[in-house]
Amino acid sequence: MEYNTLGAVDLGSNSFHLEIGRVVDDQVYPLDSLKETVRLAAGLTPDRQLDDLAQQRALAALKRFSERLRGMPPEAVRVVGTNALRVAKNAAPFLRRAEETLGFPIEVIPGREEARLIYLGVVHSIPACPYNRLVIDIGGGSTEFIVGHRMRPKLMESLYMGCVSFTARYFPEGRIEKKGLKQAEIAAREQVQTLAARYEREGWREVVGSSGTARSIAEVLQKNGKAPRGITAAGLAWLREQLLLAGDFKKLALVGLREDRAPVVAGGVAIMSGIFDELSIREMTVAEGALRQGVLWDLLGRVHHRDIREVTVEQFAKRYHVESAQAQRVGHLALALLADIGDAELTAMEPFLEWAARLHEIGISIAQAAYHKHSAYILANADMPGFSRQEQGWLASIVLAQRGKLAKMRATFEADPRIAALAACLRIAVIFYRSRRSMKLPAMSFRRQGRALRLAIDPAWLADHTLIAVALEDERRQWESVGSGFDVADR
Repeated sequence: MEYNTLGAVDLGSNSFHLEIGRVVDDQVYPLDSLKETVRLAAGLTPDRQLDDLAQQRALAALKRFSERLRGMPPEAVRVVGTNALRVAKNAAPFLRRAEETLGFPIEVIPGREEARLIYLGVVHSIPACPYNRLVIDIGGGSTEFIVGHRMRPKLMESLYMGCVSFTARYFPEGRIEKKGLKQAEIAAREQVQTLAARYEREGWREVVGSSGTARSIAEVLQKNGKAPRGITAAGLAWLREQLLLAGDFKKLALVGLREDRAPVVAGGVAIMSGIFDELSIREMTVAEGALRQGVLWDLLGRVHHRDIREVTVEQFAKRYHVESAQAQRVGHLALALLADIGDAELTAMEPFLEWAARLHEIGISIAQAAYHKHSAYILANADMPGFSRQEQGWLASIVLAQRGKLAKMRATFEADPRIAALAACLRIAVIFYRSRRSMKLPAMSFRRQGRALRLAIDPAWLADHTLIAVALEDERRQWESVGSGFDVADR
């Protein structure tokens, strides 16, 4: 199904953004937007717990967003969380409350996936060019660096530094002192050093900034006559001196500096100065597009059948030399078993079972012994463009459960029974195609009632396929170990 209105929500470490787009002829046009300054990263305690005040601010913002999103189909809205939610140790209970408040699922995306989406938002908001661009996005808790050519990102990194976290660390109580500013700039340079050589080898001809920090600095420089557009090294040096002269963000009286941006401007300027110095940048243009616009464009691909996740799965299958015929055999049977269950909630997870079947053997490229563990590790930890952390976790869990003892999956299955059902479909398919050759399968049916599973199959066929019969008998014991039932009945 295709949609004419899409929604994107960016739960940033500084601000929450909601963007509504109108779809016309495979293009997304802005329709409505909302912004709430939440400062989620400022609510992270030294032991990385989101404090109650930050959670209350976030939930209040999401309640307002929910009013605007009410009535939109779940498939037409995507909600992503970034660095503060990546690092918060109590993110899981907060996210449950947040999803209840907003009314839509929330994906916490990895840093490189955030970088990919940022690049997608930026390149759709600026004119096309035939050369490499370096895109830099300073957020509240992290900074993303992307070198890309036309629509394709080539290098993507996310560094753990942002305007909110740096302001809290180096400018306590809003004081802007020379020592703190210098320390912040050195800390930023040290982080950028980790990617500088690799990025400089790739090269770029233009530097583009995105999101609030870059736009705020550019606006101040323009309105004070220090740069005709964008950000320049000279303009940045002038702004740095203005911060030191003020000595406190409350005393800043800069034309063009918005009230909501003033409390975190020192951290943002320090990071930007460190980046300019370390990468020898003289000038940066600033784009309107950012993460939320990238989410909209990515969502357009998903609902119009150009899902980047499908491309990622294809690339992984090629990279790890998956035997496509075996993956197709296993996938076909696994999906048939899932369809047999006939559960709407499970049907919505069908793509993840299909992807898991296509990638269930990628670990064989490392070692045949315990390959399912290698496969699961790759899926849980690799950069997989288009997939959120939770989605990679689903894939890894399904693949890990494809064979062997199930006791290791007990906590996962109890937390999400859907994963248990999908894993059951994959396990049975792997059992049937252990011989790695095509065969004529008997008529069979698969049912789930509560936590109990039942496979109905012709007993005469099973009698002629002893290895499969023995493996199915063992399944009863494996599912009992996770508190579930599994039964093979006559059809």
